[in-house]
Amino acid sequence: MQAAGFRGANVTIPHKEAACALADELDPSAQRAGAVNTLVFEEDGRIRGLSTDGGGFVASMDASGISLSASGRALLLGAGGAARSVAAALQDRGLHVSVTNRTQARADSLAAVLPGLDVVPWETWEADLGGFDLLVNTTSLGMEGGPDPMFRPSLKAASHKLVVADIVYVPRLTPLLAEAERHGLKTLGGLGMLLHQARLGFREWFGQDPVVDAQTEATVMASF
Repeated sequence: MQAAGFRGANVTIPHKEAACALADELDPSAQRAGAVNTLVFEEDGRIRGLSTDGGGFVASMDASGISLSASGRALLLGAGGAARSVAAALQDRGLHVSVTNRTQARADSLAAVLPGLDVVPWETWEADLGGFDLLVNTTSLGMEGGPDPMFRPSLKAASHKLVVADIVYVPRLTPLLAEAERHGLKTLGGLGMLLHQARLGFREWFGQDPVVDAQTEATVMASF
C-alpha cells in the first residue's frame, strides 16, 4: 500500500489488536489501549499506529450534548480493540470504567493493562445496571449480519439517568438502542463515533480536519 502511494489505512474488527504488530511506532493512545485502528504511512517508510476510536467516541458524546460527571460510572460490553480505546478515553475523562465480556479471560486481560478498570461477570451485568451512568456496547452484537443481530438485553434494572450507547451503526437503531428508547433512556448511536474516529484519522493523513455534521451523517448513511 505504501508503494502504491497510500497515506495510511483504517483498521476494523477483529484486527485492531493484531495491527499493533504492523506499526514501527505506536502513539500513546495505541500503547495504552493495546490496539490500533489507524495506520499512518510516513514519508521515510515507517508506519505509525494510532487509536482514534476512544477520541471518536468522546467526540461523538460531546457533539450529542452528552455530559457525564467525572465521578460517573461506565460499563462497557466487550473487551476487544474498540473497548480498550473507549475505556482509556473514558478514564481520561475521569469516569470509573467497568467491563464485561462473554469470555472472562479477555475482560481480565483488559483490566490488567488499564489500571482501575473493574470486571463485571457477563452473567450478572444486566442486574447490576442500576449503579451505572453509561452503558456502551463495543461488540458486534446487534450488528446487521453479525453473530447476534437481535441482541436485546434487559434494561429493567437501569437507572433513569443511564445513557445507552452502541458503537454498531448498521442498523442505525440497534435492538439495544430500541430497548433503551422504550425505557425512556437517552441513547447514542454508533455513526457519530464512526465519523469522528475517521475525522481524526483523516487529519493525520492529510493535515485537514473535515467537518462532521448532519449532512455528513446523511451522506454516509445513504451509502449503506
